[in-house]
Amino acid sequence: MSDAANPHAPDSPRSSQSPPPSGVQGDLELELLGVATALYNLGTTVINDSTKERDKPKQVGARANDVVRQLAMVDDMSQGIRTMVPQQVLSDIDDSRNPLQLTKERLERAATENQFMNGKIAAIESYRNLLNEALAKNFPETAEYIHDRRSTPTDRI
Repeated sequence: MSDAANPHAPDSPRSSQSPPPSGVQGDLELELLGVATALYNLGTTVINDSTKERDKPKQVGARANDVVRQLAMVDDMSQGIRTMVPQQVLSDIDDSRNPLQLTKERLERAATENQFMNGKIAAIESYRNLLNEALAKNFPETAEYIHDRRSTPTDRI
């Protein structure tokens, strides 16, 4: 699929064609892209070197050094950034889970639990209204107090 047909990078909230943000975070994003490129180059070099003739000099060491150099740059740049990343997000990434998918699942779960809780609240309010009507009918002397309580917004659950 071409970039023109897909305006967003996979798993990215921004367009793949948009420039990185300015400042330290933009520089860090570019360095992280460099790390990804270096890792990709290392992987392709390992595959190519293992399939070629065994007597030729190997390029894996140089590619591994590129990855280490890129990671050292990211580590140096990280000292100037105060953005905190929750440990759970890092654990999910280490476990090969997509943070965007996890966020979607958690939001859907929260919405489901919210609907369930709203149903409970509606059921309790309905029960309270029926109970108040029955109390007012069977104990008419309490009717004025029950009706006064029903109209106060602080009485809601």
